Formats: sequence, C-alpha cells, structure tokens
Amino acid sequence: MLTRRQGLALLAAAPAVAAGPALAQPGFPDQPVRMIVPFAAGGPADIIARIMGQVMGRELRQPIVVDSRSGAGGMVGVEAAARSRPDGLTTVLASTGALVVLPQLMPRMAYDVGKDLAPITHVLSVPQILVVSPKLGVRSVAELVALAKRQPGKLTYGSAGNGSSLHLAGELFRLRTGIDIIHVPYRGAAPAVTDLLGGTIDMILADVPVIISHIRGGALPALAVTADQRLSSLPDIPTMAEAGARDVISETWYALFAPAGTPPERIAVLHRAAVTALADPDTRRSLADQGGIIAGGTPEQLAAFVRSETSKWGEIIRLADIKID
Repeated sequence: MLTRRQGLALLAAAPAVAAGPALAQPGFPDQPVRMIVPFAAGGPADIIARIMGQVMGRELRQPIVVDSRSGAGGMVGVEAAARSRPDGLTTVLASTGALVVLPQLMPRMAYDVGKDLAPITHVLSVPQILVVSPKLGVRSVAELVALAKRQPGKLTYGSAGNGSSLHLAGELFRLRTGIDIIHVPYRGAAPAVTDLLGGTIDMILADVPVIISHIRGGALPALAVTADQRLSSLPDIPTMAEAGARDVISETWYALFAPAGTPPERIAVLHRAAVTALADPDTRRSLADQGGIIAGGTPEQLAAFVRSETSKWGEIIRLADIKID
C-alpha cells in the first residue's frame, strides 16, 4: 500500500491518460485502451497503473485511460472488467484480495477468476515487513518467537481488518512458527501502525510503503521481510527464511488481466506492451522505490501463479478459520 501523500506525489508525475503516436499497433484496434483500477484514485493500484500506462501507451500507440472502479475490496472493478467486451480494449489491474482471497471468503461471487478473466502478466509484488513495538525489547525473529512461546496468548498483532492481506500474513507467521498470538483488526493499516507506535499492540506485518518511513527513522524495529529476497530499498533487513522462519512468504501482488475470450493475438500485444513497461528503467525505479518487486512473466505463468496463491491462502484461511466481517 502507498500512503495517500506518496500516491498524490506520484500522480503529479503520471497523468490519467498516456497518449502514444496516432498510428495503431498492427492488428490492434485504433482506439484508447481502458485500464480498470478496482480501487480509489491515489491508492497503490492506481499509481502502478498510471506509471505503467506511460510506457504501455507508447508501445500500443494508443492512449491508456485509467478507469477507477472502487468498491467491495476490488470486486466491483474486477466484475466490470469480466463483463466487458473481450476485444483487447479493456484490461484490469487487480490484486491479491479480489483474485484469490475474497473468492474463498464470500458465499457468492459475481465472477470466476479462472473462467471470466484472461491473464496478461504478473506486474508487481509488495511484501510485508515484520515490525515490533520497541517496548518488547526484541531485535530478531528468533527472540520474538521465543518470547511468544514463553507468554502464549499474550502478544498481539494488528492488521488492516479481518480477511485483509495483513491479517493473512499474521496468521501465516503464527502457523509457520507455532506461536500463540492474538489478532487485533483495525479499519485500515494506518491506525494499526499508530497503535503499534504507541505500544498498544506488539507487532504488525505491514506492506513496505506503509512502514518504511518509521523503519528508516528508527521508530520501529524491523525484524524480517516476507519475501524470498532482500529489498533493494531496505537491504539490511533479512528475509524470513534468513531470520529462521521458513515458508513465510506473503505479498500484496498486482496483475494485469483482460476479459475472458479476448483474442490471443490481442493478449499477445497487451503482454508485450506490459512487459516492455516493466523493463523500462524509470518504471522499475518508481516501483522499486515503493518497496515493490517487479514480476513480469507470461500469461501462462500468471495463471499458474494465481492457482498456487489460491491454494496457499485457502489453506491458511481454513487452518486459521478466518471469517470476513
């Protein structure tokens, strides 16, 4: 997640429409391409879409128009994309919640990810960082786990709400390390971080942009990052595996899709434009500065990744008996 201030700063450098030359890409319609963002303007998906849209528009030789469709944790925008005409002129930049988490928590869904969406490419992953209250006096994952085992049911962790990516990350950490810690849900990550700074809760696994300023400023000790590699923006923080907690990989990730039935040749054009954008040095720098790990890959790799993530988080949801509010 980006903070609103970070989002607005990046928005100033990324206009809503990225225009390319008038000549259309061969075999592609000579019309603007809509990129649905299923969250409010100024948020992380919106910023990613606008940054990518600059290069994609040049590659497609058509404008990329960002269309914000927020609501229901991203489901409103994803449904709008799934119901759009499959002509290559509509895409959606969706994220973990609406693609793999909410479908396993909601009794009824208006779309089926595997049937109603055509994958284009995995765009970006933003891992979480485990940070603790300075009052705990721990400086490593091993020390935190040892403390939690000495005091079962006493330590607390905050999240952005039941069923949020931060809640699932906390449960993944709890299950993988075998500790007994208490979940405290908030209405968003910001109030959870505020309470962590005040010592009301003991720890949180927060998306990098939410917590990075507090880490750099020395207000909160950072113990580990939930990725399989260290972050270039915070190279001194070990991965969970390096810190002794295996299989604690948790990321808020973003991926680009089109409506199912979009012709393969148009998916191919969109894919080339997207991966070209992700290879662009300025794009990579902007995304990496926010703690993101650039992904990319083929449509087939994205489809396999979504299936893997669905299985992984489905297991955590069942084991932790997570229910949505």
